[in-house]
Amino acid sequence: MDYCIRYVDLPCRLNGVTVMDGDGFFNIYINARLDYYHQQKAIQHELTHVARGDFFKNSSLEEIESM
Repeated sequence: MDYCIRYVDLPCRLNGVTVMDGDGFFNIYINARLDYYHQQKAIQHELTHVARGDFFKNSSLEEIESM
């Protein structure tokens, strides 16, 4: 699993988001406006999605987030 974590200003309602590119590389974007503790929680949350293979499931975003 190849990934890169980037800290960017995201809308306040988003802690993080992960985007998989065409080569299967995961770009994890973490909200730079969060404090360190919440950034670490967001990273763990996004890495859990990657580890579980959520990007390859035929489920809606709502279903994946509720797991």
